[in-house]
Order: sequence, then structure tokens, then C-alpha cells
Amino acid sequence: MLRRFTPVLLTLVVVALGVTALAARPDSSPPRRSADYVVLAGVAGLRWSDVDPQSTPTLWRMAQQGSIGSLSTRSAHRPTCPVDGWLTLGAGSYAGWNGSRQPGGCPPAAVTVEQPDGIGANLPDQERVVAYNADRQPWGTVPGSLSESVRCSVAVGPGAAVAAARPFGRVDRYAPALPADPAGLLGSCVLSIVDLGTVSGTDPADRRADARRADEALAKVLAARPQRSLVLVAGVSDTEAPARLHVVVADGPGWENGWLTSASTGREGYLQLVDLAPTALTALGRPLPERLFLGRPAVKVDGRPDDLASAIAAPADADREAAAQRAVAGWFFGLLAAAQIILAVAVLPLLRRARRLAGPHSPPPVSPRIVAAVELLLIAAALAVPAALLADAVPWWRGDHAGAYFAVVTVALIVGATALVRFTPGHDRTLGPLGAVAGLATLVVGADVLSGARLQLNGVVGYSALEGGRFSGLGTVGLGVFLAGSLLSAGWLAQRVRRQWRPMVVVAVGGLAVVVVGSPYLGADSIGAIALTAGVAVAAAISTGGWLTVSRLVWATMAGLALTIGFAVVDLRRPVEERGALGRFLTALGEGTGGLTVHRSSTANFQTLVNSPLTVLAVVGVLLVWFALLQPWGGLMRLFGIYPAIRAALAGTALAAVIAGLLGGAALDVAGAAAALVVPMAALASLRVLDHSTDRTQPGAGHPRPDGPSGGPPGGSPTGGRPDDDGGAAHAGDGTGTAAVASDDGGTHGPVDGGAGDPDAGARPAGRSAPRVPVARTAAPGVSAATGPTGGGTG
Repeated sequence: MLRRFTPVLLTLVVVALGVTALAARPDSSPPRRSADYVVLAGVAGLRWSDVDPQSTPTLWRMAQQGSIGSLSTRSAHRPTCPVDGWLTLGAGSYAGWNGSRQPGGCPPAAVTVEQPDGIGANLPDQERVVAYNADRQPWGTVPGSLSESVRCSVAVGPGAAVAAARPFGRVDRYAPALPADPAGLLGSCVLSIVDLGTVSGTDPADRRADARRADEALAKVLAARPQRSLVLVAGVSDTEAPARLHVVVADGPGWENGWLTSASTGREGYLQLVDLAPTALTALGRPLPERLFLGRPAVKVDGRPDDLASAIAAPADADREAAAQRAVAGWFFGLLAAAQIILAVAVLPLLRRARRLAGPHSPPPVSPRIVAAVELLLIAAALAVPAALLADAVPWWRGDHAGAYFAVVTVALIVGATALVRFTPGHDRTLGPLGAVAGLATLVVGADVLSGARLQLNGVVGYSALEGGRFSGLGTVGLGVFLAGSLLSAGWLAQRVRRQWRPMVVVAVGGLAVVVVGSPYLGADSIGAIALTAGVAVAAAISTGGWLTVSRLVWATMAGLALTIGFAVVDLRRPVEERGALGRFLTALGEGTGGLTVHRSSTANFQTLVNSPLTVLAVVGVLLVWFALLQPWGGLMRLFGIYPAIRAALAGTALAAVIAGLLGGAALDVAGAAAALVVPMAALASLRVLDHSTDRTQPGAGHPRPDGPSGGPPGGSPTGGRPDDDGGAAHAGDGTGTAAVASDDGGTHGPVDGGAGDPDAGARPAGRSAPRVPVARTAAPGVSAATGPTGGGTG
């Protein structure tokens, strides 16, 4: 009785671990009021490469005594043009200015500012802008939310007027330019927004001249700032495609000599444009709007170098890396998809000819050298994504030919990793390469996550700060590789133990993976943790053999739901501003605005499905598995029958990848990243299993056969070894024929579900010569000559 319920109890342990990991949060005290006045000074296009002691001495001194960071200027439009940036600044959420624009370019700013009374101003286009963001954008943005949250605000310049205009278009106090002495103007309201100009173009001399003019205007602002004030300087937008990271500096009481960060980024030295509005209100001690800003208040963290030049080098380097990443990532995944397609086509004839049949019409075997070469190519393809992740440990983006440097580093790492797998002990076993590749991929991604996910930030196979979606933890590609690698590693380890212990091994390894993915200190992906829990539950349920019955499916579903409900309960008990994605969605659902979240997720899924090269990887993987590997000649069904724990791992990976992608708005990207690892290894293992499909174990010396030439030792296994784990040499299980077979570690593990004996499966790689006993393929009643027992594996 206890044995039957052991997997259920172990899955409950995984759920408990997952809830504990997801519920634990780093200690963070909420920001408090720190100023009586806030001045937001914006410079469209200002980047850290524009800041130096000669061209921008005022900003340089301000950065020395204040806190600094890199600003991601994401808005509702790509790229974020100046008018979009100013609008997003005042809305605290992703906003976009209505009107036509060329793809990838910024139209001339045509903002009409009327001054009917000489005190304030009016934007006649504001009502159309508000309607555009409400009807055409999925963010629920209300332009002017920042000004609506304070009684009085000042705007200086047309860009500032866009940020300070209330939803009906009114600007409380307005000046088209800074007066000679702006002290009275800046002290008339608690919030002032100042447009310091624009830094644009690609010519260094032009950019220095623009930055110098902005710095002179900033000097006026700092000279006239009110007492006990917080001044924020930000590069509020791009001026042309592609997007870049920009400057953000905070100077005021409590903001001395540190890095800027926020809960929306979770990464030291990074802020989003939408964080500036809640930062201003929090510094003033004002409540945030009822409809939450997408951003979170900025905070200062220690650890910045005292030397400003050294400190600025980090965000400037991050900007260069993010810019190079966008150009390189596209062709990397395109080449990876092409390579996987070519390998899929190359594997098909090998699968057809791998299985040797008796008789004169059997096709000649493929040369062992060709098989060995294809195996190495499959290993290299599976290791391409982990190698690309490791490549970001080398600063390839600093050269003039960043793409070429990245290619050289990545190819070198792929060759080294492939050689490591090739010469790993146990490589000649059927599952040797699969276990080594899965373990290596899990180790690479896991080590990066445990060390702060520094390789994924702005990495080619990571996530870009320019996109503004994620700044810490596991990215989409990293999640796909990690869940596939961890589940395959769990299946490989489980296959090496007795059948009754396999669910425990799967749950133990999978439970650790759930903690890594879901912990806010590590992967920070609650949706990924929930999806992985469902995958682990399914893998544990069928790791001993048999099919995914209704009861097993219900058990796996309940495990995922239990983790979801547990995390939701814990998350909803936190303060509103500290809730995670699940808690925010449930809060919006209770307020009747959950439809916006669903709309955003569905829109993101569709756009990713259409535009991402990872979709190609996922589709190619499914086609290869369904139309080749799962066919009677494909070998995967035989692999599943002989190694049920591997079948369980692959089923859990497929389920987890699909759930994580759809719920996370990544469509098939998670599945594509997982397929890049799983499909080549499944093809390689299928080749090796088919190569041994006609092997029959010959009796060794010293093992007489008392029952005659065709008999076997009574009570023992057919191989002359120890009896099978379940007490018999062969029995029927789950409706399929079974036989005692050789395990991956060289011994027998008793009957397995759905497959016939493969006594030599763990002894040699595919294509190696060895004594064989050919057996004529004649179909028995209910048995296919090609596939073995009906409903099972191959014979």
C-alpha cells in the first residue's frame, strides 16, 4: 500500500518545496518619503557614452554624488520616439502617441501646445491620445496619471508638456523654455518636469554638442532646485532605431553614491522608464493611483565603485552588449534552425538502414564512420544553445566585428563541449550521450542562475534589457533548456535504479529544478515553476512504465494546481506593490480588469509565434518526432519500451514546455528551446537502439543451458545474470509484452513496459561491429514483424 502511494507523497513534497521557494522573497523595506519636491529632467536620446567630464561636467558631478543606472525606455511603440517616451513618463505605463509613422523610424514631433491664459497650457490632441491608448493598446494606460496624482505640476518645454498634461489636456503651469532664473517656477509645485533637449545622430561631434547644450540647461535646474528636492535626469527615449539603453541619475537626500534598481527589474543598475512616475510619487509620499502603474519605485543599493569612470563603464558596456545582441541573436537562431533541419533530413536514411533484417534483401549497413560523424553533429547541435550562453562570458561585443567574434567563441565552445561528451566514460552506452548532454546543459544554465544570471542578461540566448520584459532570473530560452535538461537528467538517473525507486529519483531531481526555477532569489519564474511541477508529476507517474492513464493525468494536474493555488494564496497576502505576476493577475481579475492581462498574453503569444525563429525549431522537432522517430522504423517507440524513464522524461518535458510558453506569453519559444536539446538526443538514442534491434545474447562460457539449446536457466534472466527486479524473466504488464533487458549500466533491470529485450543496448555505440545472431522476422498473430507486440515497442 505504501509503495503505491509513494509517488503521490513525493509529488506533495515537490509542491511544498515549490510553494516555499516561490513564497520566499528577499527582504526589502518599502521606499519612504525622501523629498518635498521632485524635478524630472529628460533628455531624449542621452546615453552613457555621451557623458564625460569635458562635455557634460554638470551631469558628471551629479552622477558622482548621486545614484546611477541604465534606463530601458520601452513604450507602446518600437522604437520609443521622444513623444512616446514623454507620454510613457507621465503615464507610468507603456504609452504611445497616435499618428502614422514609418516602421523603425521616428516622425517629427508635432505636439501642439496652447497657452490660453499665460499660466498653464492645453494640449488639444490629448483626448485623442487617451482614446488611442485605451482602445488600441493592451496596457490599460491612462496618459497624465502622474500629474493627476499631485495637486500641481510644472512643465518646461514641449516634451515636458506631453508628460505633465492631465487626461483632459490641461497643464497646470507651463513655460516653453527655462527662464534665466527658474527658482520661482520650480518651487511653485511639488512636481516639475523639464525638457532639456535632444541628443541625436550618429556623428560623435554632433552628439557632444547636443549633450553640452543639455548639460548647460541642467546646470540652471540644479542651481535653482528647491531645498530638500530629488532631481532625476533620464534619457527618456530613443531618437532612431535600433533601441538603446539610456542614462538615469538620481540626486537628493538618501540617493548618494549607489546603483539604482526597482522591483520591476530586480537587477542592480537597471530601471525602466515606467519606474520614474512611481519613484516620484513615492519620494513625495503620495499614494499611487488605484490602477497600478506598471513600474515600481526605484531604490538605491550600495556597491557602486567610488571611481565614477569605472562605474559608468558598466552601463556603457551593457548598452554596447544589448545593441550587439539584437543583431547577432537573429542570425544565430536562424542558423540553428537551418542546422537542425539539415540534421533531421540527414538522420532519416540512417534510421531507415540502422535496423538489420535477416535475408538477402536487407539493405547494407551504413559505414560506422558516417554514423559516428552524424552522432557528433547531433551532440554539437544539442549543445549549441548552452555554448552560446557560455560565450557571453567573453566580451565579444566590444570589437568592431562582434558577430564574427561571437561565432568564433561559440564554435570553439561547441567543439570543446562535444569532445567532452565524446570522451566521457560511458559514451559508448546507448544513453551515454543523452545523459552527458542533458547534465552539461543543466549544469551550464543552473550555474548561471545560481551566480545571478549574468550571462543571460543581454546575452544572445538570454533576454535583452532593451525589450523591458525581464532583467533577472531565467529567460525564455534558458527556461526551455533547463527544464529539458533537468527532466532528461532525472530520467537518465532513474533508468539506472530499480523500478520502484524511479519515481523518487524523478521527484528528487525535478524538485530541485522547481526550486531553482521558481525562487525569487534564482530563476524568479513562477509560471515556469508551475509548468515544471506538472512535467515532473507526469514524468514520475509513468517512469516505471505504462501509459499516462486518466488517473495519472489527474494526479499530475492536481499537483500543478496545488502549487498554483499555494503560491496564489501566499502572493495575495503580500502588499500590492510586492506581488508577483500571478498575484497581480488575480488582483486585476477581482477588479474586473483581468481581460487586459489575458489580451496582452494572447497578443504576445501570437506575435512570438509568427516572428520567432524558435517556432521553426519547435515545428521541425515535432515533425521529425511524429513522422520519423515514432514510426515503426524510427526507433523511438523501441527506445520508450526499453527505457520507460526516458519516455517519462520526454513526456514531462513536452508538457512543461507547452504550459510555460502559453501561460508566459512566449508561444512555442520555450518548446523550441527545449526541442533544440531534446530532439537531437532522441534521434541519437533511437539510432543506437535500432542498431541493436537484431542482437540476441549468446550464452557465455561457464553458463551451461540445462534445458537444451533453446532453453534458458530456470529462475534467472535470459542473459545468465541476476533475476529481473520484479521476480520473473518475462511477464505481461500494461497490456504489452515485456522481457528482461540489459540496463544502461550493463546489468539487467527486469521487465520494462512496451519493449522487447535489448541485451546489447548499453554495450556499443551504433555502427560498431560485434557478433550478432540474426533472427528471421516472421509475424505472429497480433504481432507486427516491424514493431513487435501490438501497442508496445519493437521486438
